[in-house]
Parts: sequence; C-alpha cells; structure tokens
Amino acid sequence: MGIEPEPNEELDTSEDLDLVTVFYSAEHDAQIKAELVRGLLEAGGIPTVMMGNASLPNLPSELRVPKVRLDEALRLIAESEAAGPHGAEEAEELSEGSA
Repeated sequence: MGIEPEPNEELDTSEDLDLVTVFYSAEHDAQIKAELVRGLLEAGGIPTVMMGNASLPNLPSELRVPKVRLDEALRLIAESEAAGPHGAEEAEELSEGSA
C-alpha cells in the first residue's frame, strides 16, 4: 500500500539529497541560534530542515542541509561568523539601499 513511482519516473538513489547536519546546539538558546543559521542559509538559496521540538525550545536543535550543498553551507556560515555583527549591519544597509 506504499506510494509507487510513476512507471516512467526514475527514483534518484544518489546520496546527493541525503541530509547532513550543518549546525547542532544543546545550549539554552539552541533554537534561536538554529533559526538564525537557517535564515542565513535559506537567504543564500540553500534548503534546510530543522530538527528539534518547537514546543520545547530548551531541547537541542539541529539544522540539516542536502549533502551536495554542505560545502556551500559551511562556507556561508564561516563568512558570516568572520563578518560578525558589523557585517550583518552592513549587509542590511546594502539591501535597504537597493530596495
């Protein structure tokens, strides 16, 4: 009774779409941090999946991305950390100026 693919449709069995963890935190503000990273990655065009329990935000949070996009996700996170809060302010000013 499972869902069967269309006869002409081939399943993608590659590991490229497997999800891998790009962020994990068990700190008290884990969900907030995970949401910030999620926003950064999705703004960069990288799809994400949040793992955790929104009704219990004090539990660990984990963010996953497709394996094929892992390097790009890690690069975006590293660039954001290197830019720090000042970089976020500059990016916001640039986006407001172009709107």
